[in-house]
Amino acid sequence: MNLGVRQLAECPLCASRRLRYAFSRDNQRAVRCADCRFLFLNPQPADALPAPPPSHEVLAEKARSFLVELARYRGPHGGRMLLLGELDNPLRALAEQAGFGVTQAEDATEHAGAGFDLCVLWQMLGQRRDPAALLKAAHGALKPGGYLAVATPSLDSLPARTLQQEWPAFRAGQLSFFDGQTLQTALFFAGFDQMIVEPARRRMNLGNLAHYCENTPRAFAGGLIRAFAKLAPRAVRQVERDVPSSDMLAFGRAAVLRAKRVLSIVVPAFNEAASFEELIEAVLAKEVPGLDIEVIVVESNSTDGTREIAQRYQSHPRVKLILEEKPRGKGHAVRTGLAEATGDFILIQDADLEYDLEDYDALLEPLITGREAFVLGSRHSGSVWKMRQFSGQAGLSAFLNFGHWFFTTLVNVLFGQRLKDPFTMFKVFRRDCLFGLTFECNRFDFDYELLVKLVRKGYRPLELPVNYRSRSFKQGKKVSMIRDPLMWLRALVKLRLATIDPLTEVAKSRPATANGKSAAGSAAAAGEKAFCL
Repeated sequence: MNLGVRQLAECPLCASRRLRYAFSRDNQRAVRCADCRFLFLNPQPADALPAPPPSHEVLAEKARSFLVELARYRGPHGGRMLLLGELDNPLRALAEQAGFGVTQAEDATEHAGAGFDLCVLWQMLGQRRDPAALLKAAHGALKPGGYLAVATPSLDSLPARTLQQEWPAFRAGQLSFFDGQTLQTALFFAGFDQMIVEPARRRMNLGNLAHYCENTPRAFAGGLIRAFAKLAPRAVRQVERDVPSSDMLAFGRAAVLRAKRVLSIVVPAFNEAASFEELIEAVLAKEVPGLDIEVIVVESNSTDGTREIAQRYQSHPRVKLILEEKPRGKGHAVRTGLAEATGDFILIQDADLEYDLEDYDALLEPLITGREAFVLGSRHSGSVWKMRQFSGQAGLSAFLNFGHWFFTTLVNVLFGQRLKDPFTMFKVFRRDCLFGLTFECNRFDFDYELLVKLVRKGYRPLELPVNYRSRSFKQGKKVSMIRDPLMWLRALVKLRLATIDPLTEVAKSRPATANGKSAAGSAAAAGEKAFCL
């Protein structure tokens, strides 16, 4: 149904009115939201633009690969599937052979309350004028705890980044275009959690790639590939690889919708008797419009009376108190608190008074509005050399500030960032960002581990200035001048070399099946079965 041309005044995801022209293609104008970076056509034509359909062989290959990854995410069992997308879709037959009972439709609203186990949006999310409404309708068609799976073109993909405006997906009937972060934001606001987004992969040779590039005549890389394909046609056909495609796959679980979002504040505490009571009273008095607050205090068996102070708040309705048997480091305490957090958003708050609680509102605003998923509170808006200034200890202040500059530069070089203060305590993020990540650092190196793993999972941290009053070692600072820098170096090297694969971690964490095999192995076996159908 052609609904006619519609001019959008605000972003469909975050409602920002700061829309910026991006480019024009085939007489269609694309704009990008300056806040959440969502890219979409504006004005928008009908629900879907005409596009040449992919070959049945290509679609079948994509469907087989999709079922492999789906089995890794949710396990090998089937269930009732609602399949939204083109009616002539090979995924239906493959899914039925893999054990699913499939209902196919073009719209999810007619199935509200049907209680499906799984809903699949197959290559159609970006073809709807209101993708957010489509995701909410999909949520309504699922049972509580049901799963959503999405396959859609990705702006993060190598073809999109290489071919840019020549990317064939810009001609493929799409009205809007997602990257991994904007897609997760859309899923979050539609009521999904436990999200994983990963590149889709295809088995290709250079002949396939040359054919793919036929629609990109002005792309330099495409011209080189086509020329090589003509010079060495036999080699082109024989050399095959699994390569990232233009698409991404996203998986999520239908969460129970709350009347009000919740903020979890994780407070690690060890030997902070001088400041803990003042801090916790200020946190409990803090109100953030639109959010309920839970405070998770992790006390690590202090020797200065902090534990006794913390126990006074054990019965407070907003406090969850965790008493550790022995101190194992700030990182271990934060990890313990994160495991107990139930909020939609998480904020880490040290038990000292170096940071200002009045900055909560500014740090949380990008998360609440959907502009960002991960925010850092930067402790300096100008020179790094003024971050730490200890009275009568100018040399020590300069040494610590130099160390901050050195490690900041190292992080930026190793992980392709441009951050000013990656080690700030104020790390604020959606709780779903942690899904599929495992942590092992126990001391202050956890700051590095948390940052790097979120970055490598695909999140771009936004830095906002915050107020900061540094305390000296005489006032209780616990960083070791020798041990901790060595641990930071070790952690950064290890994190640079490590493989971050959230979907593999999800499969590993699944309980063993009844026959004694690991769930990860069973999921892989089921996926291979689907792949070979």
